[in-house]
Amino acid sequence: MRMVDIIDKKRNGGELTKEEIQTFVDGVVSGEIPDYQTSAFLMATYFKDMTDAERSELTMAMMKSGDHLDLSSIPGMKVDKHSTGGVGDKTSIPLAPIVAALGIPVPMISGRGLGHTGGTLDKLEAIPGYQVEISEDAFIEQVKDKGLAIVGATGNIAPADKKIYALRDVTDTVDSIPLIASSIMSKKIASGTDALVIDVKTGAGAFMKTLDDSRELAKALVGIGKGVGMDCMAIISDMNQPLGNAIGNALEIKESIDLLKGEAPADITDLVLTLGSHMVVMSGKAKTLDEARAMCEKTITDGSALKKFGDMVEAQGGDRSVIDHPEIMPQAKYKIPLPAKASGVVSKVEADEMGIASMLLGGGRQKADDKLDYAVGIMMNKKVGDAVKEGDTLLTIYSNREDVEDIKKRLYDNIEISDSAEPFTLIHETVR
Repeated sequence: MRMVDIIDKKRNGGELTKEEIQTFVDGVVSGEIPDYQTSAFLMATYFKDMTDAERSELTMAMMKSGDHLDLSSIPGMKVDKHSTGGVGDKTSIPLAPIVAALGIPVPMISGRGLGHTGGTLDKLEAIPGYQVEISEDAFIEQVKDKGLAIVGATGNIAPADKKIYALRDVTDTVDSIPLIASSIMSKKIASGTDALVIDVKTGAGAFMKTLDDSRELAKALVGIGKGVGMDCMAIISDMNQPLGNAIGNALEIKESIDLLKGEAPADITDLVLTLGSHMVVMSGKAKTLDEARAMCEKTITDGSALKKFGDMVEAQGGDRSVIDHPEIMPQAKYKIPLPAKASGVVSKVEADEMGIASMLLGGGRQKADDKLDYAVGIMMNKKVGDAVKEGDTLLTIYSNREDVEDIKKRLYDNIEISDSAEPFTLIHETVR
């Protein structure tokens, strides 16, 4: 069967068969289908969507395109977490060591940045020496020995997704429910984890802009997971403004370390503890979320989570001295304040535009082969609901170019100061 016929069928709204989906995935992996046809298929899927059956078939075909990790040699319930992506969303980095410090294995396969959102792997690579690409055997041994690992999908884990993932970013087909669901769940099913908590973002800085779309995505993800016997649930959290204060790779690593020291902003801390509480309950280590949250908090206060983070960094070739000396990561040449033009209350901070500004500074990719500048980004000094006086610093631009007038204009255009602000809700609901 010809790929052009499969593209034509999906473009015209037809439901693809299992065989047609398998042909597409096999062709992507073998390289027989060129990037331009893969891109055409992604765009057709973006506009015409997929049925539940198609979504499941695409997920399973992508999962079976490579190896299925056998984690049975790792004792205990293996619990993982995944986020659909946001601005300033560094939750995986402090979350994994918090949960692992409680004796719960966390085998985490993460991704790179897509569009205006940052990627966990990109952030970790800001740490000198940190290796995100390790062998499957090394991955399993590290989780057995240290209790956790955060790595990229190896060449043998869902290789179809690896190729499709990069093309989605540069063809503006990221915010598609079937493409997001199949990407996430193919990797998670192949990674062999027992239980999964999914953080589905909603709002301006998320791929799903409305609560209804986010709810549909959450249900699709949970449904696929439960369909293959995985214990799976989702939290829908807000991404109308950046999470935490730091946006940018090295800046977000420092904020993650601050969280593990008990010194991070309230919103990122609350979300990490909420996600961690669900992971602990799913592991069977606690019966209630309140009990689980207290256990997570203790790993911060007693320093065990911070030590676990250092163990992971060191095991993956990184310099654990980053814990006390974050300056060993790349540092921006210029730190440029953005002063408020009026007094009042911050009423809106458009998260996606903050992410785009960081990307334009060099902190994210506009093309698949772009090299990142780990030092650059934005540090929020004021968030929604904060009072400001004219001249107060709204945020600080970390840049390696002196002229950032284009960035300043974008930021001013997307931060509003009013007489008051609507109450901000961080966590909207759970989907089981």
